[in-house]
Amino acid sequence: MDNKELYSKRLKRINDSIELKEPDQVPLIPIVQCYPFIHSGYTMADILYDTDLSKSKKSLFSFLDEYQPDALCGHEWVNIAQGPVFEKMGPKTTRWPGMPGNVIDKNSIHQFIEFPVLEDDEFEEFSTDRTEWYMKKGLPRTMTLLEGFENLDFPSYGLWNNQGMISSDMSTPEFKNMIHTLWEINDMMNDFGSRMKQLNIDIEGHGYPVLAEGITEVPYDVYSDFLRGTLNGLSDLYEHTDDVKNFCEEQFEITLKMIKQMGQMLPGKQVFMPLHKGMDGFMSDKQYREFYWNHLQKIICTIIDSGMVPYIYTEGKYNTRLECLKEVPKGKVIYHFEDVDMVQAKKILGDTACIAGGFPVYLLDYGTKDEVINETKRLIDGCSAGGGFIFETSCGMDYAKPENVEAMINTVKKYGKK
Repeated sequence: MDNKELYSKRLKRINDSIELKEPDQVPLIPIVQCYPFIHSGYTMADILYDTDLSKSKKSLFSFLDEYQPDALCGHEWVNIAQGPVFEKMGPKTTRWPGMPGNVIDKNSIHQFIEFPVLEDDEFEEFSTDRTEWYMKKGLPRTMTLLEGFENLDFPSYGLWNNQGMISSDMSTPEFKNMIHTLWEINDMMNDFGSRMKQLNIDIEGHGYPVLAEGITEVPYDVYSDFLRGTLNGLSDLYEHTDDVKNFCEEQFEITLKMIKQMGQMLPGKQVFMPLHKGMDGFMSDKQYREFYWNHLQKIICTIIDSGMVPYIYTEGKYNTRLECLKEVPKGKVIYHFEDVDMVQAKKILGDTACIAGGFPVYLLDYGTKDEVINETKRLIDGCSAGGGFIFETSCGMDYAKPENVEAMINTVKKYGKK
């Protein structure tokens, strides 16, 4: 069977599962993240500075040839080749392997540094003149390169006779450097985008679908992740309720617009949507429906209407949210679970959506071969009947023992046949 036929067979297996049909065998899509690169002898620092993608391509093709999964997923989540861009931008919210000073381990995935970018006394300003707040406070607080925006005085420029003041403010050495660096970054990102697109084309030409090339977020996650931080984002549900609602409604409209544009570029593809703050216990059921599910459900439907497949990646425990997740069009959605009773998820969602994930990555890191095999069989027994199940690891494999990865994959291929 040639690569084109293998690609079609694997894609059909996945699509059958999404459509709640029983495939010839349980689709196998381990979330690779750092594993292929580390397994090939590279550090993640090597990969974040792999600007020609040669190391990345070698690692990914080696992984595919060795394990032969049904698709590749998670390789784009590790910021391949972005080290030089990060250095130029100076993100204050990110630490990455290989960064100057080696702040984090050379084999770590990138780390997000959370802090309240929107401060407690700025809600009125944020609500009445959001653009100026973003330019003069939001961007400079999150990126070193954009600190020059702090000095712009928009109200003073007016709409006439302002050429002297504007040209002066935008002609300082710092501002000129910022503009030239942004041009350089744009060229770098265009080059990277072309290389990454070609890499994914090569992977699919090798016989493997690439899963979840699009990405979007729930508006509340944008608010909590990037503006206020986790704890402030939670307290704001009580102390700044209207501000949270207003932002989420604005962000919701922006998100829908972006999804519709994405549908023109990625028809038939999956849209990755990580759910950061919807887990059990973070907010009440009432708050979840009002601030989270209200938008998430509509975003899911918009992705479907735009000709794509929602790939909803729940983070943390999600047992109490399963009834909400059922309120979507049937046979159109993939729900990936990190920490859920997968058998219960199958009972509740089995006639509505494809479920995936649930295999605990810690077993690949620290478990025995027998423990890995037994858990693999348990998941297949509890979730695969009638279709609608994709075998995925709970999250990125990263530092897994190769012998355990092999045991898991071989078990799925043998035990998961129809």
